[in-house]
Amino acid sequence: MTKIRSRASVIPNLFTAMNMFCGFLSILNASQGKFIYAAWLIIVAAIFDALDGMVARLTSSTSSLGVQLDSLSDVVSFGVAPAFLVYTTYLNQMDIWGIIISSLLMIAGGFRLARFNVQLIGFDKNFFVGLPIPTSAMTVSTFILSFYEPGTGFGSPEVSFIIPMVIILSFLMVSRIKYDTFPNLSFQEIRKRPFTIILALAGMILLIITKGNAVFYIFVLFVLFGIFRHIFYMISKK
Repeated sequence: MTKIRSRASVIPNLFTAMNMFCGFLSILNASQGKFIYAAWLIIVAAIFDALDGMVARLTSSTSSLGVQLDSLSDVVSFGVAPAFLVYTTYLNQMDIWGIIISSLLMIAGGFRLARFNVQLIGFDKNFFVGLPIPTSAMTVSTFILSFYEPGTGFGSPEVSFIIPMVIILSFLMVSRIKYDTFPNLSFQEIRKRPFTIILALAGMILLIITKGNAVFYIFVLFVLFGIFRHIFYMISKK
C-alpha cells in the first residue's frame, strides 16, 4: 500500500514540476522582451498549480514533500516571475527603486507561503489568511495582458496603477485579511457557502460573455472584496 501511495504521489509532483518549469520559462521570456508570452506562462503555471492539488486529493497522495515542493515552485512561478515581469516591463526605468518595489512581490510572496506552511495543520479550509500568491501573480499577469502593447508599452492612464498595484498586492499577501478558498461544487458546499458559489459562477459567466477580456477586473474585484469584507467585520465588531 505504501508503494502504491508513493507511486501515486509522483503524478501531482509532476504537475508541480511543470508549474515551476513554466515560471522559469516566464523569466526567460521576460528577459528576452517577450512579455506577453511571459504573462501567459504565469497563467499556465497557475493551471498546473491547481491541477497538482486536485490530483493529489483525487489519488489521496498528499505528502509533506509535495507541500514543500509546491511552495518552492510557487515562489518561482508566482513570486520571482511576476516580480521580474513587472520590473522588465516598466520598473527598470526607476533604477534602484524599481528593483526594490518589484522585489516586494517576491519577498511578500515568500513570507506568505512560509506562514501558510507553518499554519497548515488546523487552518480554516474555507479561507486563506492573506491574499494567495497565485492570485497576486494572476492579477499582475492579466494586467499586462490587458494593457501592455508590444513596442509602445503601457498607456499613460495604466502606468500610474503599476506601483500602487504592486505595493497593495504585496501588503495583502502578508496581511491578516481573509480570502475565500475556491469552493467545491457539491450540495454540501453550496448550502454552506451559497454567496461564494454565486460570485464564482457570476465571474465565469462574465468571462464567457466578454470572451476573457474581463479577467483582470474579476481579479481586482476578488482582491477588493476581501478588503471590504475585512473592513465591514471590523466596523461591525465595534
